[in-house]
Amino acid sequence: MSEHSNESTTLDESHPAAEEVQSDSEEGAMAQESPKNSAAEIPVTSNGQLEDSHEHSFNRDLKHSLPVGLGLSETKITSHGFDSTKEGVVEAGPFPGGRAQQKSGPVVLADEVKNPAMEKLELVRKWSLNTYKCTRQIISEKLGRGSRTVDLELEAQIDILRDNKKKYENILRLAQTLSTQLFQMVHTQRQLGDAFADLSLKSLELHEEFGYNADTQKLLAKNGETLLGAINFFIASVNTLVNKTIEDTLLTVKQYESARIEYDAYRTDLEELNLGPRDANTLPKIEQSQQVFQVHKEKYDKMRNDVSIKLKFLEENKVKVLHNQLVLFHNAIAAYFAGNQKQLEQTLKQFHIKLKTPGADAPSWLEEQ
Repeated sequence: MSEHSNESTTLDESHPAAEEVQSDSEEGAMAQESPKNSAAEIPVTSNGQLEDSHEHSFNRDLKHSLPVGLGLSETKITSHGFDSTKEGVVEAGPFPGGRAQQKSGPVVLADEVKNPAMEKLELVRKWSLNTYKCTRQIISEKLGRGSRTVDLELEAQIDILRDNKKKYENILRLAQTLSTQLFQMVHTQRQLGDAFADLSLKSLELHEEFGYNADTQKLLAKNGETLLGAINFFIASVNTLVNKTIEDTLLTVKQYESARIEYDAYRTDLEELNLGPRDANTLPKIEQSQQVFQVHKEKYDKMRNDVSIKLKFLEENKVKVLHNQLVLFHNAIAAYFAGNQKQLEQTLKQFHIKLKTPGADAPSWLEEQ
């Protein structure tokens, strides 16, 4: 009897009910031994989607936790890791079928948005690197260590231009000095003529003598004003040639020299990289250096061509301008000291020079500067 009761009270381990009881007890024991996050116990299928049974239970819990008036069908849950950069965001909107719909399309990341501050920082970095390379190239050239690209024909033309500019500036200074001295002499002659004319009226015994001298000084003053107009026109033309036309060409020469320094600096870098080892790390650097070098080579070639063209046009313009001005200066000086008033006036008409009204209280050319 006891054996029978023991057998009846003891469950067979192979029975399904026994397996269910045993699994429940094991799950309870595991929950007591190592508690885990509920998110870690969500069953996941092979394709990464939640099982329907757990999804329904999760929606029921969420429905109870949402405020009154906001149904589950009007919400959408965006979880971390599914096409979103936010975590735990509840967005209002249509939610058909009670299941989350993933948005399709490209995702715009925050670091892909252009930042003006970062762009300026990149420009400063490139400028600093370019300045460092050019400074290193200049120092190495002055120390005689670095190589320098030289266009012998073009460099000779530039040296001649700079030397001529210094000589023209010297002529300009001397002509301005002559104009100042001539202006003072003409002013003195005019005052002396007025004094002689006054004395000729007050000294009856010397009326004719003072009158002759008065007429002579006034004539010299008039011719001096004519010559002064020619000299000032010569000064203005030479000043335009030296300080505008030649200076503009020399500005292009400076840009050409800067482009040449950049070209040599990046050429030196490329040569140093080509002399080094060629492996997976250096090949991208060599290719990038080759591209940058090509950009500066094109800039250098363009500036060299611009300088050549400007030097050619400058030479033609210089010959034309100086030819006319030198003829004017010679004819005016010769006619003035020869006392040929008619020839002096004809010279000014030939070059379309208009004189100021005699006796007008206008500042001189030097006073206007």
